[in-house]
Amino acid sequence: MNVLLKEVRHNPLLWLLVFVPVVFIAEKAAPHASTLLFVLSVLAIIPLAALLSHATESVAAKTGDAVGGLLNATLGNLTELVIGLTALRAGEYMLVKASLAGAIVTNTLFMLGASFLLGGLKHHTQEFNRVNARMQAGLLFLATIALAVPSAVAGADSASVAAFTNKLSVGLAVLLISAYALGMLFSLKTHRELFVSESHDHEAEEPWPIKTAMATLAGITLLVALVSEIFVESVQEAALSLGMSQAFVGFIVVALVGGAAEMASALSGARKNRLDLSVGIALGSASQIALFVAPVLVLLSHVMGPTPMDLRFWPGAVVMMMIATLTASLVTNSGRSAWFVGVLALMVYLIFAMLLYLLPPQAHPPANSKPGSGQMSSP
Repeated sequence: MNVLLKEVRHNPLLWLLVFVPVVFIAEKAAPHASTLLFVLSVLAIIPLAALLSHATESVAAKTGDAVGGLLNATLGNLTELVIGLTALRAGEYMLVKASLAGAIVTNTLFMLGASFLLGGLKHHTQEFNRVNARMQAGLLFLATIALAVPSAVAGADSASVAAFTNKLSVGLAVLLISAYALGMLFSLKTHRELFVSESHDHEAEEPWPIKTAMATLAGITLLVALVSEIFVESVQEAALSLGMSQAFVGFIVVALVGGAAEMASALSGARKNRLDLSVGIALGSASQIALFVAPVLVLLSHVMGPTPMDLRFWPGAVVMMMIATLTASLVTNSGRSAWFVGVLALMVYLIFAMLLYLLPPQAHPPANSKPGSGQMSSP
């Protein structure tokens, strides 16, 4: 407990924990105040995500590289996974898919671009391990191909096409998880010498005791689940009242909230000239979501969801993920960065954000999609 209190005192981001009890009180006092509940739940999730990130790093530091890599895959994006599971249970497949696509694009463009910009403003040029960047970009390219395939066959509205798409999505989910596992084996075991950091002045923070970290993981996971339920219940009406499309909320707001802790670590690393850390967090987190979180949600939808969820994203999302992946490949190809490289990546992200914000909100899916399928017309 003393470790946690010390962390809260020294980390201003964790002062937002005061909103955790506030959101529960507001949910009981004004259950129909959707906009208020939406804002409070966002403010509550941010510090919870920060605690989850710190606890996960502490557990991984105690278990070694192999187990630590698996823990980072399953727990590093735990906030997004819990929000996705909550929306999955509610049948909000549009929100699930928008948040998944948004997390991939946000981590690839916003987090990476902001790291290059902030790091470049302090250091003239910075270097990082381009082998790791190339591998993560390759994994993301594989994932975008897998996500584009179901969208390409989503033509006719018939039971046979829906059954085929569901079967195809399950097969693709298994392949993506397998590719991610093989990628971890490659980077952590058989060829780990290729992934040595370019800078050798890393000063890692002292990890928490393992018991404190495990207890924190258990408690914060429960709180994230409870707050996420309030978030999912309020997000649809809040989006309409704020004049935002559900795609914008999932693609931009949920992605930024869920990745708040990782972004803080990435930006701090860039300012300290630890750009390997920043690139690893940004692209590694994006590939985790594309190759692990998204397939797991597809498989779990057959057990938890009202109907099975497929990997059929609306065409605009597929195009944005593909462009984000190609942009990441271009800006990381040389293994060196300066502040203007970050500006280029951020501009691409802002173009997408502007498009989604101006997109008219849609209360119903288009006629050629089944209820609960989460489909949406291309922006």
